[in-house]
Amino acid sequence: MKLATIVSGSTTVAARVEDDSVIELDAIDLGALLQRPDWRTAATSSAGRAHQPDQVRFAPLVVAPSKILCVGLNYLDHIRETKLDDPAYPALFTKFAATLSGANDDILLPSCSDMVDWEAELAFVVGKRARHVSEEDALDHIAGFTVLNDVSVRDWQRRTSQWDQGKNFESTTPIGPVLVTPEACGDAADLRISCSVDEVVVQDSRTSQLLFTPAALLSYVSTFTTLEPGDVISTGTPGGVGGSMTPPVFLRAGQVVETTVEGVGTCRNLCVPPR
Repeated sequence: MKLATIVSGSTTVAARVEDDSVIELDAIDLGALLQRPDWRTAATSSAGRAHQPDQVRFAPLVVAPSKILCVGLNYLDHIRETKLDDPAYPALFTKFAATLSGANDDILLPSCSDMVDWEAELAFVVGKRARHVSEEDALDHIAGFTVLNDVSVRDWQRRTSQWDQGKNFESTTPIGPVLVTPEACGDAADLRISCSVDEVVVQDSRTSQLLFTPAALLSYVSTFTTLEPGDVISTGTPGGVGGSMTPPVFLRAGQVVETTVEGVGTCRNLCVPPR
């Protein structure tokens, strides 16, 4: 099953995405739908207004999650290109909801930096409250998987040992377009993940390269905080980021970035200058 949040007039609405139609559901967005214990039944049984897929604008998959947690240095190939040791524990940082944008929305380049980098990522959305959840039980708390581009402002990220300031520029984190439930993507255990800039592939890896799996991450995070339905955890980026190239390469206005996870979806975003 594929679910989404779409723009409907001046507001948003949750939707079920099928091959030939996008069907509105009885919830203002996916986050609100996931708050319902029976969200799976509601998503499959509702039959609201239908749209042609090419006529839909996708909003951020979850419009206002209570938590967005991201992981650094979690793909083995990315760890190797940074020449760092494997971390013993997940390197976590947070994002604010204002960073999120729709899967096809523009990436707003900041005026204070010319070191804006791409980061293709597999993300997952929590579907059931999770606190002190074992790794063995963790997948039961995951509603599904999606695509996220953790666009990073590298010079701001490196100002201190804490990364948040380089990760939270507004309208720089496309997410979506859809949530794919675990059974529809093999629990995302071994999917191709890639990123291209102006149709040139810059990242190409597989989710089997993850050091800490989605189940391990949910279990770890639920040890120190309660995860709520609609919360987002992004699992990290593989090798091939621009900042690790020789010489470094960064995004420029007018470039198009495509971030894809096999069987899950693609974010396609135009980089635009500061407004």
